Amino acid sequence: MDVWLEEANALKPRSLQFPEEVAKVHRDFEAIHPFLDGNGRTGRLVLNLILVRHGYPPAIIYKGDRTKYLRALQRADSGEYGALGEFIARAILDNLYKFIVPAIAGPARLVPLAALTTDEFSATTLRAAANRGALQATKGPDGQWRSSRKWVEEYAGQRYKRNRGNE
Repeated sequence: MDVWLEEANALKPRSLQFPEEVAKVHRDFEAIHPFLDGNGRTGRLVLNLILVRHGYPPAIIYKGDRTKYLRALQRADSGEYGALGEFIARAILDNLYKFIVPAIAGPARLVPLAALTTDEFSATTLRAAANRGALQATKGPDGQWRSSRKWVEEYAGQRYKRNRGNE
């Protein structure tokens, strides 16, 4: 544990290697297996503690992504940390788009469509609506669609009215 703690404390959060380095630290903790039960949950909790301490949002690993996560962890067992680093980075970005960007953006600020998903509308659904002009959105020079929470709510209201008219 002492060696692991030194590795964890030596992480450089703004380096280009950070995703792979944090993946290695996470994998190494999982390999130590310090408890009789709960090592996976504890390892993910420790990973999030490390991320938050370095200024990143937590990486939420959903049940539906478990197989991908375990596959990436298995590759890390053989010294290939890239897949696990990418998995963790994507989990951080998903969390950022899903929870943090909408919370600070306000209802009228333009944000990527991924930040506006709901139980009713996936990013794919919103992108299709934007493409056909049903959802007010703008496409940036980076090719990414952006809209606002307000516009998505308006789209949902119009969609509801159209569906009610067909009954």
